[in-house]
Amino acid sequence: MPRPMWNGSISFGLVNIPVKLYNAVKKKGLQFHQLRQSDGCRIRLKRVCSTDETEVPNEQIVKGYEISPDRYVVVSSEELESLSPQATKSIDIEEFVLLEQIDPLYFQQSYYLVPDKGAGKAYSLLLRAMEDSRKVAIAKVILRNKQYLTAIRPAGSALTLSTMFYADEIIRSEQLEGLPETGVIVDNRELTIALQLIESLTTAFQPEKYHDEYREKVLAMIENKAEGQSVVAQKPAEMAKGKVVDLMAALEASLSAMNKKKKPIPKPRRKKARAE
Repeated sequence: MPRPMWNGSISFGLVNIPVKLYNAVKKKGLQFHQLRQSDGCRIRLKRVCSTDETEVPNEQIVKGYEISPDRYVVVSSEELESLSPQATKSIDIEEFVLLEQIDPLYFQQSYYLVPDKGAGKAYSLLLRAMEDSRKVAIAKVILRNKQYLTAIRPAGSALTLSTMFYADEIIRSEQLEGLPETGVIVDNRELTIALQLIESLTTAFQPEKYHDEYREKVLAMIENKAEGQSVVAQKPAEMAKGKVVDLMAALEASLSAMNKKKKPIPKPRRKKARAE
């Protein structure tokens, strides 16, 4: 059973709803250790001075912020702690907005909010009100001595909380080079076929049908090697060459392929009843 990582209350107006915070995501990455090839000995990393190559003990290490090449301002843990926001047990709702107004780029880490003892009615009221209004709550919360901007939104029978990036952390598309100019003229025939192709690929989102294929293959390879089986390395895929493509021909071929793939199976003909 998952355990709550934080408990506090949702606060908006004069209403306080005691809640518990649970992780909504369990990341499944692959972790490898560095070993010496000759005997499998585990490699340990040491903190070494870049000037004299000597190992530096933890008690002699301080934090430094680089203000110019090789120039640092040293900051102590006590100084940072004095500036940290005061830890509170409150998720303070600032305002309510429409979900479609929030670019998905802003979302960071997701959690579940579960009502604490005696808070079921108030929790259900907020959940229902947010569902009916189709609004998302923008709130601030302090987790691990850091203040986060968050979005609270309903998900089925639960409220979720997603930490968000601040606006100055998002790289704007205007800062990118190589994007097409705004005045590019799109051919109407090409656009029509592109829309048809999108429609042919449109379906309900089913996240469970997608898998981390690379991770599954690596785990299968590790299992085979652990059992003493030999593993044959596959040939690297060839890089596609930059060929000039006839866009209209490519769209028509793609649409034709999708139509063949989704061609309905003909129904069996019913036998006509014989006249008496």
